[in-house]
Amino acid sequence: MMLEIEVISKEIIKPSSPTPDHLRHYQLSFLDQISPPVYNPLALFYPVRGDDKLNQLEKSHQLKQSLSQVLTYYYPLAGRIKGNLFADCNDQGIPFFQAEVKCQLSDFIDNPMPSELTKLIPFELDDAEELPLGVQFNVFECGGIVVGMGISHKIGDALSVFTFIKTWAATARGEADITLPEFISASLFPPLNISGFKPATGITRDGAVVAKRFVFSASSIEALKEKYGRTASLQSQPPPSRIEVLSVFIWSRFMAATEAKPGHTRTYSMTHAVNLRPRMDPPLPEYSFGNYYRVAFTVPSSIDSGDEDCCLLVSKVRDSISKLDKDYVKRLQNGKEHLEFLKEQASSFMRGEMVSLNFTSLCRFPLYEADFGWGKPKWAGSPKLTFKNLVIFMDTPFGNGVEALVHLQDEDMLKFLEDEQMLLFTTPVR
Repeated sequence: MMLEIEVISKEIIKPSSPTPDHLRHYQLSFLDQISPPVYNPLALFYPVRGDDKLNQLEKSHQLKQSLSQVLTYYYPLAGRIKGNLFADCNDQGIPFFQAEVKCQLSDFIDNPMPSELTKLIPFELDDAEELPLGVQFNVFECGGIVVGMGISHKIGDALSVFTFIKTWAATARGEADITLPEFISASLFPPLNISGFKPATGITRDGAVVAKRFVFSASSIEALKEKYGRTASLQSQPPPSRIEVLSVFIWSRFMAATEAKPGHTRTYSMTHAVNLRPRMDPPLPEYSFGNYYRVAFTVPSSIDSGDEDCCLLVSKVRDSISKLDKDYVKRLQNGKEHLEFLKEQASSFMRGEMVSLNFTSLCRFPLYEADFGWGKPKWAGSPKLTFKNLVIFMDTPFGNGVEALVHLQDEDMLKFLEDEQMLLFTTPVR
């Protein structure tokens, strides 16, 4: 449903303690530099509970007070990003908006439109220039609350967002044992002169991208695992994961919707965002803040979408992801070779020679653990993003299902929504 929102106040929240002088210049890493200038957004939905001890005003105060404390640990977020080079950790603070939403929380959760979710986030998502972080506290007519936020991708990846939220929620609950973040990315991936490469490549601002949610139940996922797990190349390995089979299934329907034909001059590829922290030597802890991700490229040997091709593709996706190992990370730390590769990829994309379907999984991230002292969220969602041919996977709140937020061009989405296989295995939700 459509949301009518009125912002009623705006404050600047500053760290409760000043950042020491020796920490005021935070160098961006090479992986930060090449990340797109967009915000990583998230909206956390909290219904009114019968045992609520705090009203909306008290909850807002609790959030602001704990946020001020947390910004002393996450000091780059309270500064300003300067020229894709560094963050000036000057304690200028972050904007905190309070908004009233003219609707019932339950009505929106029953039918959450990705395009409307952007109203619950404090920024335009493709406007990540100087501000690293913003928060919006949304109060619905029923008293339910949505905490919306965006952290600049120039300074942190998706796991960094969840690490920040985890620390913030623990601080709001008054926990004394707080795990502090590590800001060491520039020492591991030294910055480079990236002239000739535009991190904004692929961002779409013309409104031609449509985002729809598709919900895969646990039983549908198991059926796809059975369907695609029959290939001989997987017989001596663990069975296909949820993300492997869902990626391949959506790829097959994308191929059918875009009517790709053998012999086409374009190169079609799949990409998967991969967390590098556990793949480093030694592995990094999850509270290492920054951009520690790269993408695995899979080029299917066929653009047909039959079951046999999909079975083989599951194995190929697994193999491409496995290549992002500790040896890959060592080469990446040099940076120059990877930068040249990125320039070539961007050039092919701009010429229309390459078509990629891009996958990011937030499954198994602590989406539903953010308890600020008034319970865990009933639902967590991402608004429509600014990239076409993008799929974001998120766990459903219960039942071991997966939500897929699919971004396609308008004409491709129309075919996607009518695809018989998609209708068979999913429930499309707006």
